[in-house]
Amino acid sequence: MNVSYKWLNEYIDLSGFTGEELAEKMTRGGIEIDVVESRNKGVNGVVAGYVKSKEKHPDADKLNVCKVDVGTGEELQIVCGAKNVDAGQLVPVAVIGAVLPGDFKIKRAKLRGVESQGMICSAKELGLNEKLLPKEQQEGILVLPAATKIGTPIGEVLGIDDEVLELDLTPNRSDCLSMLGVAYEIGALTGREVRLPSANINHTTVRADSLVSVSISAPEHCSHYSARYIKGVKIGESPLWLQNRLIAAGIRPISNVVDVTNFVMLEYGQPLHAFDADRLPGGRIDVRLAKAGETLVTLDDQERKLEPHMLVITDGQQPIALAGVMGGASTEVTGETVNILLESAKFDGGTVRKTSRQLGLRSESSIRFEKEVDPARVIPALDRAAALIAELAQGLVAEGIVEVASAEAKPAKVAVSLDKINGYLGTELSRLEVQTIFGRLHFEYELSDGNVFTVNVPTRRGDITRAVDLIEEVARLHGYDEIPTTLIHGDVVPGSLTKPQAIRRELRKRLSDAGMHEVVSYSFTGPERTKLFPALAEHTNPVRLAMPMSEDRSVLRTTLIAQLLETAAYNRNRKNDSAALFEIGSVFHTDEEQLTRLPQEKHRFAALLTGNRSEAQWNAKAAQVDFYDAKGILETVFAVLGLTASVSYEAAQPEHFHPGRTAAVLLHTPKGNEVIGYVGQLHPTLQLEADLADTYVLEIGLDLVYDFADSDIEYKVLPRYPAMQRDIAVVVDQEVAAAKLTGVAWDIAGELLESVRVFDVYTGEKLGAGKKSVALSLVYRHGERTLTDEEVTELHGKVVLQLEQSFAAELRK
Repeated sequence: MNVSYKWLNEYIDLSGFTGEELAEKMTRGGIEIDVVESRNKGVNGVVAGYVKSKEKHPDADKLNVCKVDVGTGEELQIVCGAKNVDAGQLVPVAVIGAVLPGDFKIKRAKLRGVESQGMICSAKELGLNEKLLPKEQQEGILVLPAATKIGTPIGEVLGIDDEVLELDLTPNRSDCLSMLGVAYEIGALTGREVRLPSANINHTTVRADSLVSVSISAPEHCSHYSARYIKGVKIGESPLWLQNRLIAAGIRPISNVVDVTNFVMLEYGQPLHAFDADRLPGGRIDVRLAKAGETLVTLDDQERKLEPHMLVITDGQQPIALAGVMGGASTEVTGETVNILLESAKFDGGTVRKTSRQLGLRSESSIRFEKEVDPARVIPALDRAAALIAELAQGLVAEGIVEVASAEAKPAKVAVSLDKINGYLGTELSRLEVQTIFGRLHFEYELSDGNVFTVNVPTRRGDITRAVDLIEEVARLHGYDEIPTTLIHGDVVPGSLTKPQAIRRELRKRLSDAGMHEVVSYSFTGPERTKLFPALAEHTNPVRLAMPMSEDRSVLRTTLIAQLLETAAYNRNRKNDSAALFEIGSVFHTDEEQLTRLPQEKHRFAALLTGNRSEAQWNAKAAQVDFYDAKGILETVFAVLGLTASVSYEAAQPEHFHPGRTAAVLLHTPKGNEVIGYVGQLHPTLQLEADLADTYVLEIGLDLVYDFADSDIEYKVLPRYPAMQRDIAVVVDQEVAAAKLTGVAWDIAGELLESVRVFDVYTGEKLGAGKKSVALSLVYRHGERTLTDEEVTELHGKVVLQLEQSFAAELRK
C-alpha cells in the first residue's frame, strides 16, 4: 500500500511530522514502513508556462521556435522538438538555472543558430513514471490542464512536492489498505482527530429501484450487494488533482468514472465497479455461482473459463463480471457510456481468493476482498463515489439505493480485564491510561466492576477477536519501548531426549560408524510404489495428497524400502554399483478409501545392501554382500537395544521378496511373538526391473522396539576359570532350522553353556535325499570353579540325546 503524505493530510493533521518521522512512529506502532520516497526526483525551477506562439525553425524541419509566457513578465524564446507542441498550450517549462532529474542543469543555448532560453519538458524528463500516465501523455511534451495558473511551480501542479510511504502490511492489518484506515492508525498513535470525507448527493426525482433490480442467489458467498444508478454522465479525463492522487498510489488514470471508483477504493478500502447500465438488459443484477462451461471475457480482453465455485455478477442470464476480481468487457465503461450502474458489495474473501488464484488475476480489488473488507463501509463508499461522479462527470444520481443484505454487520464484543493486561505486559497501567488508549483507537467500551473492559470492536478492525488482540493494541500504543524488562523466572528443568529420540539417534550413530550411508528421502511417492511389499504396507490404502507436486509424488509412502530402491538405482546409473544405505523415517497407513481422519504415522527402520562388501585387492578377491550381511545389521541393532534374546527369525515368503532367502523378524512380547518386519533378498523379477545386482533389504517397525528396548548395560566380570569346547555334527532333515538346534542346546545346558554357534552346514548325496549336516560348536564354562571333563561330557551327552529325540538327529562320524 502506497500512501501519499499530502493526501493523508486531508484526513488527519500531520503538522509537526515529516514523512520520515511519521514512518518511524508508525513502524514503532506495529505498521512497518519499508521506504519513504519523494515523488520529486530532482526537479527544481520548473514552472507552468503558456505557449503564445509556435513557428518552424528556419534551419531545421523537426524543430519549432516557441514564444512562452512563464508569468515573470518576460517572454521566453524556446526551441522545442516535440511533435505535439502547439500554441495555446499550458506546459511545464524549465527556465534558465532549473535542474531536472539526474542533476541536469538548464543553460542558455543556441540550436541551429536560434537562441533557446529554457526547455519545454515531457513527463519522462520530469522524472514521472510514464506507465502511470494516461496514454495521451506518454509521448511528447506534457500538456497541462487549461485551468493551470501560469508561473505555478510544477511540483504543486503535478503533486510531486509530496512523499509516498510504502506500507509493508501483515495479513491481519487489512484495515490499513485504505487512506482512512491509515488515518485512524495515525490518529491512534498521535491522539489527533480523523476527518471523514463528506458525500453530498443531489438526487433526481427518478427512483433507482425503478431502473435497477438486485438479487443474491448465493448468499453464503455475498452477504451484501448495493447499487446506485447515475444518468447522463460525460466520460472524459479526470481533473489533475484526482490523477495525481492515483499516480501517487501507483494506479494509472483511465477516465473520470473509472478513476473515481479507484480513488474511493483507495480512500475507503471498499472496491467498487461501474457498469455501463445501457448494456444491462432490464437493469437486472443477480449474484450467483458460475455454471459449468460458462465463460467470461474480462476487461483485459481475455476469455476466462469459469468453474462452479466462482462467484459472478450476472444480468440475470449471462455473467458480466467476476465478483471482487475483475469486470467483464461486455459492460465496460467507454467513451460512449451515458448511464452508470455503480456497484458496492461485500463478497466472501475465501471465494474471491480461490477465483483470483485459479485464474491468475490479482487485482487491487481482489487483494482487499481476500482480506475481508469492512462491511460497514459498503454504503458510505457507494455514496462517496456517486457524489464524485455527479461532480466530475456531470451525472444525475437516481434517488435511493437498490440493495440486498443477507447478514447484518455487528461490532464484535471482546472483554479484557485491567489485571490481565498488566499481567501479560508486565506493566502497571492505570485504568485511565487504558481508557485513553481505547479512546484514541475509537473503540467504544463498557467498564464493569473489577476493571473489566467490554469493548465494541469496530467492523473496520476485523483482526481483533480475542482478549490478547486488545492487549496487543494496548502494548503498541503504550509503546513497546515503554514496556519494562522482566527477568525470566521459573523452575529450570534439564533438557533430555525422549526414549524414541534417543534410540533413533543411537541407531544413526552406530550404523554410520559401521560405514553405512543414511538416506533422507521424500515422504511422497507414486501410486505404483505403494503396491510394493504389501506385507510391510500392512495391506492398507495409500493416502493421496490434495495438491501433489506431480503424479510421481502424489501419495504418502507406505514403506521405506521403495525409496531406498530408487536411491540405489540412481547410484547404479552413475556407476556406483555398491551401496550400503539405511533410513529411519515415517510411513503412513489408513484403512479408508476416502480419508475422513488422519492416517496412522509409524516409525520404521530400513536398510539396503547391494554390490560388494569389499572390493578386489591384489591379495584378495571382491566379496559380495549376502543375506547374512543384512541379518547382521539387524543383530547389531538389536544388540545395541538389548533385544538380542527377545528376537527370533522364521523363514517367510512375503510378496516381492526372494521366496527362499527371506525371514520374518519376530519380537517376543507378553502377548506372544509379533512380526515387526522382514529381512531378505529382493525378488529376482524386481531386481531385474530396477537393474540391480543381488540386493538385500530389511525393514522393521520401531513402535514395539521403543516399548521393549532396554538401554541398561549389564557388566560381567571377566571369567577367571577356563572354558571347555565340544564340537558336534548332526544329520537332520533339511526343513529343520539351525536355530532350533541351538535353541535345544541352550535349554538343556542352561547356565553352564557360554555360547553355541553353527560353523558348518553341508548337503550331499552321501547324506541321503532331504538331509543336511549341521556342525555346532558349544563352549561350557562355570563362573566360580573349573569344570571337570566328566561334568562336561555328561552335560554334552544330554544335549546330543535331546537333539536325537527332538529332531531324529544322527551324529555324523
